Amino acid sequence: REPVPANRRGVDKTRAEEAPVERTFVMVKPDGVERGLVGEIIGRFERRGLRIVGLKMLTPDRALAERHYAVHAGKPFYDELVEFITSGPVVAMALEAPDAVKIVRQMMGALKPLDAAPGTIRGDFTVDVQKNLVHGSDAPDTAAAELALWFSEGELLR
Repeated sequence: REPVPANRRGVDKTRAEEAPVERTFVMVKPDGVERGLVGEIIGRFERRGLRIVGLKMLTPDRALAERHYAVHAGKPFYDELVEFITSGPVVAMALEAPDAVKIVRQMMGALKPLDAAPGTIRGDFTVDVQKNLVHGSDAPDTAAAELALWFSEGELLR
């Protein structure tokens, strides 16, 4: 049996051969940056075998936050969500792997702290529904839209 290359450790080799490589958007939210968990979170994704193809730190302005959370406009928590995401710097990432969207969602864990399994990012580090450290795209088409919103074409590796 051949050794698994370092950039694919943690990714099921059989699935990696079957599934096409996809990209997903991940954001470490202001609470994750403030708590100094950026390296821990990025490290988990890298150790799993996801490849970073885009990475930047910025403080989102209101317009970007409103476009990102447009699906939630009009909901009771919308304004608080926009205020939170613009309250400090975030780390925006483009990650790539076979089944990247599903893998990232699994690694992040459930939104509600009591539902987030130990070993997931939220299960290990969160106690608050809103201050939940990370955002990850929920589907490949959402990932494409979010990546286009947060990164220009020249900012992503080929």
